[in-house]
Amino acid sequence: MDSTRVTEQPTSHEHRRPDTGRPDIPTDTRGALPRSPEAAALPLSRQTTGQGGATGGLEAAVGSVTGSESPETVGGGTTAHGTGTAGTEAGTGAMASSSGTGTGTSGSTGPNPTGPPAAPGPEHSQPDQPSSTEPDAHRPRPAPDSIPVQPGAETARPGAENHATENHEVAKAPADTDGADPATSALTCKERRSGQGNPVGTPLPMRRDGDRLRFVGAATRRIARGIDLDEIVMGLCRATVPTFSDTILVYLRDPLPVGDERPTGPLVLRLRRTDRLPQDRDTENGFLATSAVPQQPPELSPISAELCEVRPGGALAEVLRGVRPVFADAPAARAALPELLGEGCDLDVPDGQRAILAPLRGRRRVIGAALFLRRPERIPFETDDLLVAAQLATHSALGIDKAVLYGREAYIADELQRTMLPETLPRPTGVRLASRYLPAAETARVGGDWYDAIPLPGSRVALVVGDVMGHSMTSAAIMGQLRTTAQTLAGLDLPPQEVLHHLDEQAQRLGTDRMATCLYAVYDPVSHRITIANAGHPPPVLLHLGGRAEVLKVPSGAPIGVGGVDFEAVELDAPAGATLFLYTDGLVESRLRDVWTGIEQLREKLAATAQLTGPDHPPPLEALCDEVLDMLGPGDRDDDIALLAARFDGIAPSDVAYWYLDPEDAAPGRARRLARRALSRWGLEDLTDSVELLVSEVVTNAVRYASRPITLRLLRTDVLRCEVGDDVPQLPRLRQARATDEGGRGLYLVNRLARRWGATRLSTGKVVWFELNRT
Repeated sequence: MDSTRVTEQPTSHEHRRPDTGRPDIPTDTRGALPRSPEAAALPLSRQTTGQGGATGGLEAAVGSVTGSESPETVGGGTTAHGTGTAGTEAGTGAMASSSGTGTGTSGSTGPNPTGPPAAPGPEHSQPDQPSSTEPDAHRPRPAPDSIPVQPGAETARPGAENHATENHEVAKAPADTDGADPATSALTCKERRSGQGNPVGTPLPMRRDGDRLRFVGAATRRIARGIDLDEIVMGLCRATVPTFSDTILVYLRDPLPVGDERPTGPLVLRLRRTDRLPQDRDTENGFLATSAVPQQPPELSPISAELCEVRPGGALAEVLRGVRPVFADAPAARAALPELLGEGCDLDVPDGQRAILAPLRGRRRVIGAALFLRRPERIPFETDDLLVAAQLATHSALGIDKAVLYGREAYIADELQRTMLPETLPRPTGVRLASRYLPAAETARVGGDWYDAIPLPGSRVALVVGDVMGHSMTSAAIMGQLRTTAQTLAGLDLPPQEVLHHLDEQAQRLGTDRMATCLYAVYDPVSHRITIANAGHPPPVLLHLGGRAEVLKVPSGAPIGVGGVDFEAVELDAPAGATLFLYTDGLVESRLRDVWTGIEQLREKLAATAQLTGPDHPPPLEALCDEVLDMLGPGDRDDDIALLAARFDGIAPSDVAYWYLDPEDAAPGRARRLARRALSRWGLEDLTDSVELLVSEVVTNAVRYASRPITLRLLRTDVLRCEVGDDVPQLPRLRQARATDEGGRGLYLVNRLARRWGATRLSTGKVVWFELNRT
């Protein structure tokens, strides 16, 4: 707790501190009656007379002790003697005094419970007392719960508290009430603060400091359970309504500053949440028992302005600057409430000390305010309730500060993870792709799993999935570097085993403990083959068109980062209609099953799902990915999951035309004739002129620099694609030719007429390609 700590102090009826008889000891700041200086002048035997030893109030608070209770000086020298049994009432912490006959030292007669009651005054007001030369005229402290008034007790001055008997019966009062102390008689008939009637022998409302301390402890624990902004604000409202107040309004700064961020613009408060007690709920005095209250009190409809702009130098700004809670009847708060609630507010703020305005101050600045209200029929707040409100406001503000920081961290982590993964998957020719990613948990949104699909020359596509050890920002950063490295290596058209070898070297450069698993596959839709290299990753699963699922046998290899190992690649058939699943170990491994059991369950799940659509119709790819994730149970997900599915459609041989051309002057003319025949065979004569022009320009460029045969390939898919390859690694660049230049206009024509075009460097040279729409 902070400086507004609420501590439980022993009251006058519990036990006597050894120094209370000294006149130089300061009075109790909380209002309890100190020991009168006159008591110190009494003989020691008069102050400690009793049978047996003294029983401390702390012992009586936790159990029952049989013996004699030492007398205790209360309210200016009154000493009571008695013999009996001290006990406790469970749940309230109140102590029952020992029974016996009280004997006063001042000679005055105890109050008559049937006498006329004194008129109740405002909160913390002193009862009327006769003029006295006594220097310390303190207000009386209320009797604790479950202690009825003892009519036979004697007091040294009006308003003093009386010891009660152990049982709950009150002795019959004398018939003659003349001369009874009105202030003391009022305690027997009416509650001192509220003035409401209290049946004789029944417990008074709870208002001990111990009750406040227990309430603050329970409320702060409930507030601390929240991890985000809404949970903390809801915890504050549910903890205070109706136990502490009947209505609460929580205002927060809009927007909320994050950390050390200095807010700009005017201070604007937004009504974040309002809770109140139902109108038909019976209210008691003081703190209400939470067991009698519904678990979720209904929320209020908007009863005040949603936005409030705090005017610099205004009354509300002064209250917020003061930080400490204030009663609404204070001059500053009375002027600040209309500004906070807005003009035409439907909320009726009760009179008196029935409203507390508490600023919410975070680590560095005020971030909001809370308004606690009590109904007129409920007793007003006390001065000690300001400390309770301060504790609630402090814990809530610090929790909101931390929740905002956590929200920013979660946002950064989520954005980092999202940028590390591809926003959209490409649409290469001959293959359809789908992917899924699930973080390990809502509280750990960053991980090292990634997937990727990279288009390659020749309508091929590289499929990558990897897993960096750990679930931290470091793991995500390493994953991003490895993914970028894999994309660069794929652009060089290196074999899969070479890509993994360079990734292993890169991981070693990043650090000695940078370990990861990775699977790299290249699919060729023309040859219907796939080449796979593995670095310690779980093997892929291939679902055939007929519904048969098999785990592909690929070399496991060592994880990336080990160093000094070779990676092996295998080439397998990829029939049309088959679906390849690449995944991370979070999908198949958990605390409930090992990795191979999970792989077998995945295979069975895929086979069972494929049987639902029949042998000739593969299941939809997106729905199939969802079915795969449904195999995870409630407690099965201990790791993040990356899933990449590829449906192989392939390109039929009848849609492919492939030729070799010698690098000679006649090559462009021959390329035009071959392209014209292929287009005629495919029924695409409308594209003949454009294709002949573009093929002639690209082949002419290749002939000028190539020293080996040139390749020409036409692919008919949803578009017409033309690829020209040579052995020169330099890529052509589009440039603006001058009017006097004889060349330099070939790529300009390609850029203007083609739907798309590009150039890709290969290990043996380069490929220049372009695409035209078929219609």
